[in-house]
Amino acid sequence: MSIAARFRVDYAGFALDVDLDLPGSGVTALFGRSGCGKTTLLRCMAGLERGAGRLAVNGETWQDAGTFVPTHRRPLGYVFQDARLFAHLDVARNLDFGARRSGSAGAVRRDAVVELLGLGPLLDRLPARLSGGEQQRVAIARALLAGPRLLLMDEPLASLDHARKQEFLPWLERVRDELEIPVIYVSHAPDEVARLADHLVVMDAGRVVAQGPLAETLARVDLPIKLGEDAGAVFAATVAERDAEWHLARVEFPGGELWVRDNGTPVGRVVRVRILARDVSIANSRHEDSSILNVLPATVLAHAAEDHPSQVLVQLRVGENLLLGRLTRRSAQRLDLAPGREVWVQIKAVALVG
Repeated sequence: MSIAARFRVDYAGFALDVDLDLPGSGVTALFGRSGCGKTTLLRCMAGLERGAGRLAVNGETWQDAGTFVPTHRRPLGYVFQDARLFAHLDVARNLDFGARRSGSAGAVRRDAVVELLGLGPLLDRLPARLSGGEQQRVAIARALLAGPRLLLMDEPLASLDHARKQEFLPWLERVRDELEIPVIYVSHAPDEVARLADHLVVMDAGRVVAQGPLAETLARVDLPIKLGEDAGAVFAATVAERDAEWHLARVEFPGGELWVRDNGTPVGRVVRVRILARDVSIANSRHEDSSILNVLPATVLAHAAEDHPSQVLVQLRVGENLLLGRLTRRSAQRLDLAPGREVWVQIKAVALVG
């Protein structure tokens, strides 16, 4: 199962030129600065932009040199930055519109979608009586009821403030985890990508500059787009213990464990762990007289200069996972952080992101 997307589009002063072979399942994030071509690529995949190239989705060709399936005949769902609901129709009738587009026997049942996205109490409301997050949930449900074999999402959280984003993200996680529909998700927010994506495509100036599995790609020190304070690593761990006295949880991963804030996740649940480079310090020996709970052995793999000449980004291996640490060049030299060196990492903060 795979998605082949090869497009060339030329505008005055801008050209999109991509050649991608993407997983045919899970969430692929198109990530990069505004204006790098993410939305243009998404529109090409939807057939809204008539770029030269080829698109094949899990063995079904939608575009090549002799074929162009128009947008209305492509079995896809498209969720825009704004919900674009019909203002004169209540939620139930907005959903009915999506269901009427479905020509697929495998379309998701309406009651299943309503339950999945928690829309039962909203069915008789007009869009004007919905919050921004509720409107986006309706927009996603409408797209799902069309029976898509590919779901395209163009920065669906862009119009929401931080608090509303945190409320909305669990709904997107449910869509990712419970439905077997490949998703192409456009974003320029590293926290969204870290929480939702399985595969990452990094774009700049209309080109793909990096791509691969999320954990490996985010942990590259040579990533062409510098993430600054958002640079960090993501990997999977399992909740092994909850300490009620101290309100902490212990999570395990191959080769290590971490103590994190207990957010109520049950023991045995697999979670995503995100550790920012700014929260990692490095030492040549283990320190016991510190407030930092998480101290782990690691191996230096590589390092690269950061934008500011005083800083360096270090890639480390902890157990079977990759980690990033940011420190000054002076400290890196004093510690002699050459590739292969065995060190200790001290992790000041860990976030469970999904």
